[in-house]
Amino acid sequence: MALAKQRIEGRLSVTVVVPTYREVDNLPHLITRLEKVRAASGLNLELLIMDDDSRDGSDQLVRDWVLPWVTLVTLKGPRSLSSAVLDGLRRSNREFLVVMDADLSHPPETIPELLQVVMRGADIAVGSRFVEGGSTADDWGLFRWMNSRIATLLALPLTTIRDPMSGFFALRCETLNAAEDLQPVGYKVLLEIIVKCKCRLVVEVPIHFGNRHFGVSKLTLGEQLKYLKHLRRLYTFRYGNWSHLAQFLVVGSSGVIVNLLTLNLLLRWPLGVDEAVVAAILVSLSWNFLLNRRFSFSYARRESMVSQFGKFAVACSAGALVNYLVTTRLWSAASHTQWAAIAGILAGTLFNFTASRYLVFRARHFSRSTRDGNDAMAPSAGPCDGSPQSARSPK
Repeated sequence: MALAKQRIEGRLSVTVVVPTYREVDNLPHLITRLEKVRAASGLNLELLIMDDDSRDGSDQLVRDWVLPWVTLVTLKGPRSLSSAVLDGLRRSNREFLVVMDADLSHPPETIPELLQVVMRGADIAVGSRFVEGGSTADDWGLFRWMNSRIATLLALPLTTIRDPMSGFFALRCETLNAAEDLQPVGYKVLLEIIVKCKCRLVVEVPIHFGNRHFGVSKLTLGEQLKYLKHLRRLYTFRYGNWSHLAQFLVVGSSGVIVNLLTLNLLLRWPLGVDEAVVAAILVSLSWNFLLNRRFSFSYARRESMVSQFGKFAVACSAGALVNYLVTTRLWSAASHTQWAAIAGILAGTLFNFTASRYLVFRARHFSRSTRDGNDAMAPSAGPCDGSPQSARSPK
């Protein structure tokens, strides 16, 4: 699909950001195809290769080609695809931004169509494998397909697009500038931008997602675990206390299982019932505390663990008392049914959550980004005005 004629004559300025790590064999093919796109569309397109210190000859290759529209930046520090992408986006001084992979799985020929969708009013245009007309390579195995679909389902509370895992998308610079605290974890930058930039109109453009031509995939188990951590951050950013409450309830449910397993195990030993029950309660209490400190209220991990555990134990004891009082007060009114017990459990749980959130795991000494559920500090988003703002140092 051709761009509108009035925008072709060098007036549509675009930065294509490509994060790389040991992609030297793919770069010549990518550059060649992008050069054809520039010639056919008339786009004022620059390619910004953000390389995570590959030391594979990528920098020499770019120097040898001597193309003024191609720049390679070598980044020092911990390798991170998402950080490399954000650094590249912030360096741009162009009106439009495109992100894509270097492995040729994304078709550069679709860039003009993505840009046209953005020009028509979309906040982001996404190259999608899973909308009508989209496709994947024929040799995608069942495991790879299931992995992608499960990841998509987990992202449903954040976006309803069919391919939120896509690494191929286009947006305006001004959309990126609307972001609040861009701090992605792992490799899924698109989700971060959709949520933090509060994008309302996300349009998917069908693409064929091919296999990489050279090199090996960077998608490891570690990256998949980072994706789960990233989702938790985004849930907390969007839903606030509801997200904390959901995590608190999941942890509490797991504590029930730990309590029952511990009790069953201890009763096999020569222990009295009373001792076994007390020990099981202590084990489950400790389990709940550690998981809540690590996940539900991770922003408060800098506080003393001993002090927090003492306050957590007191809060849970008070919650048990609230449960007892509510249940006994409602027992007659509820005609001696289990509804009274259910009401007591709900009241006790809400008390425990409120006490944990605002008394045990307080956030008063932490920055806003940490309160939103982030475990580590990171630079906030800056304008894409050509000024690098990454914490990592370019070479």
